[in-house]
Amino acid sequence: MSNSSSITQFLLLAFADTPELQLLHFWLFLGICLAALLVNGLIITTIACDHHLHTPMYFFLLNLSLLDLGCISTTVSKAMANSLWDSRAISYQGCAAQLFFFVFFILAEFYLLTVMSYDRYVAICKPLHYGTLLGSRACVHMAAAAWGSGFLTALMHTANTFSLPLCQGNALDQFFCEIPQILKLSCSHSYLRDVWLLTLSCLLGFVCFVFIVVSYVQIFRAVLRIPSEQGWHKAFSTCLPHLAVVSLFVSTAMFADLKPPSISSPSLNVVVSILYSVVPPVLNPLIYSLRNKELKDALWKRLEYVLLHINNVPIILNGLPQYLRKRQD
Repeated sequence: MSNSSSITQFLLLAFADTPELQLLHFWLFLGICLAALLVNGLIITTIACDHHLHTPMYFFLLNLSLLDLGCISTTVSKAMANSLWDSRAISYQGCAAQLFFFVFFILAEFYLLTVMSYDRYVAICKPLHYGTLLGSRACVHMAAAAWGSGFLTALMHTANTFSLPLCQGNALDQFFCEIPQILKLSCSHSYLRDVWLLTLSCLLGFVCFVFIVVSYVQIFRAVLRIPSEQGWHKAFSTCLPHLAVVSLFVSTAMFADLKPPSISSPSLNVVVSILYSVVPPVLNPLIYSLRNKELKDALWKRLEYVLLHINNVPIILNGLPQYLRKRQD
């Protein structure tokens, strides 16, 4: 038996038992990290540098890209290091920091997605009031509220979780420090306090999810009143993937936090955690940003500028928009 004062490190769940498979997981996670860094970095740079994109929607997309990078780097980077060095250890302080930043980024991102659904609702259903309801100050306040709410919630969860005495060892059935896995190591009935906190967080998340669904339902209703099949197709092809990713995140996160111990297993824990901690941040740039024609054109312009002015050679890129190819010719 051990207690929290004697625990100096935790043992995370290994993805495989052989070094070869460990290296395979390392290269897989490295690819995910590099892709996320490249795509989100381009989105952030393009939105920040192109004054035509200084609008509420792109301001929120910039914040979303920052949070996506935070979500991916918090969990995947440690898993990469452990796979490369064939290790399972994470220090007590490192585990606390990882849990805090993971909860912070993941909750701030979900609150931001709620704000973004409101932005799209106002833009489509109340376009005449868009400038009033979503001015620059209001956008900054809403983004700050999303970041601040995530920070405060993460601080409460981390402080409460790591104040519990631990006497069930130091092995976690997860590849990163997750609240339910740490609660399993608690030897005190005071862990119920954190269970209630988790339940309240899930209820708040469900309320946000309902708000997102209602917002998109109103958008669908407004679009269906427009006699244009092209407009219908654009709205449904844009909004349905948004709802799919949000639904995947909410359902898997609530299942991970509230599932009964009787159905818990290491493999199930890993699959569920990947579905809510890795998949949504990876898909967000593809669904929210790279499907947007204005942003894609701005990205191509940024890439053209970099290639022509840094390398100082006339490189022709396949797939450039027509007006960019004419400029380059």
